[in-house]
Amino acid sequence: MSIKVAPSILSADYVNLQRDVELVEKAGAEYVHIDVMDGMFVPSISYGAAWVKALKPVTNMVLDVHLMVVNPERYINEFADAGSDIIGVHYEATPHIHRALQMIKAKGVKAEVVINPGTAVELIKPVLHMVDQVLIMTVNPGFGGQKFLPESIDKIKQLAAIKAEMGLDFDIEIDGGVNGDTVKAAYDAGATVAVAGSYVYDKVDPAAKIAAMKELTK
Repeated sequence: MSIKVAPSILSADYVNLQRDVELVEKAGAEYVHIDVMDGMFVPSISYGAAWVKALKPVTNMVLDVHLMVVNPERYINEFADAGSDIIGVHYEATPHIHRALQMIKAKGVKAEVVINPGTAVELIKPVLHMVDQVLIMTVNPGFGGQKFLPESIDKIKQLAAIKAEMGLDFDIEIDGGVNGDTVKAAYDAGATVAVAGSYVYDKVDPAAKIAAMKELTK
């Protein structure tokens, strides 16, 4: 089975967002990735829950919400009520990662734990039984267009081994620097979902980029 593709709307045309979301859905993308940034956990500022609510009626893709915010517990209910299908919270953003994941599950939404490049996979082992997806950041979060960190491959392999050892069934998502050159290595290491922003929304042919990612990971 090919990798599932999650285009990031951070690289889409904000003025024509519905058009760009519909374009990638027709091209075969399964998820739409929504980066939520508060200007504190990362320097940038982006979307609020109203964007999720606005996108919900115009797509059948999974709304994959990535909270890059300090103390994400403050926003979980709001994003769940807006229609998020998956909510991801950073291990580094809260001293209460277990509680944050509990809150997501209590709202009937799929829960994801996210780790930055400097965070060891071992640190999230105690909560892996709670999650539907783990996001391994393959760049430092906050900006699009960065280069994939090659050491991420070992982290993906390590997480895939722990997943098998514990008999768990969660998706392994990667985010950052994903393109035709990096997606195959990540997929071979165990990644099942790939976030791609600037690579897909290159303003030339997003559909061809999604098809290429699928073809490379057959």
